Amino acid sequence: MDFPYINIVLHNPQIPQNTGNIGRMCAVLNARLHLIHPLGFEITDAKLKRSGMDYWKSLDVHHYQNWQEYKSSPNASKRMWLLTTKASKTIFEAEFQAGDALVFGSEDRGAPDFLHEELADFRITIPQPNTAMRSLNLSTSAGIAAYEMFRQITLLKRA
Repeated sequence: MDFPYINIVLHNPQIPQNTGNIGRMCAVLNARLHLIHPLGFEITDAKLKRSGMDYWKSLDVHHYQNWQEYKSSPNASKRMWLLTTKASKTIFEAEFQAGDALVFGSEDRGAPDFLHEELADFRITIPQPNTAMRSLNLSTSAGIAAYEMFRQITLLKRA
């Protein structure tokens, strides 16, 4: 296969440690990380490097100036799943396929309205039993969703 099984798209991430942690996870999963600018930090930020550690050197990471540049790129996924607290379908109900992307909004604002509109049929959430809490941390959410995608694509396909 000439493309990664899993793609993670971060739309305007703001916290370098989250992006570093997600990058580290992507390197471990052989997933591709797509960063949609503007970023809330410099890519050379020490906090990003510390959380990504030496895994960053093994990471397949791509940068885009905006959403349209990503979508017109040959690296863009054909199917994209928007992770949001504003969805009723969970990650466990989604049927992931190799090459799909998980799209995440920024830590402070979430996904912009245009992404909710564009990906309306592919909005999913991570179940939260304690509904009094706002949401999970971005890197935690990315890890949970990426490993569910990994489970479906690799482990269930072998059965």
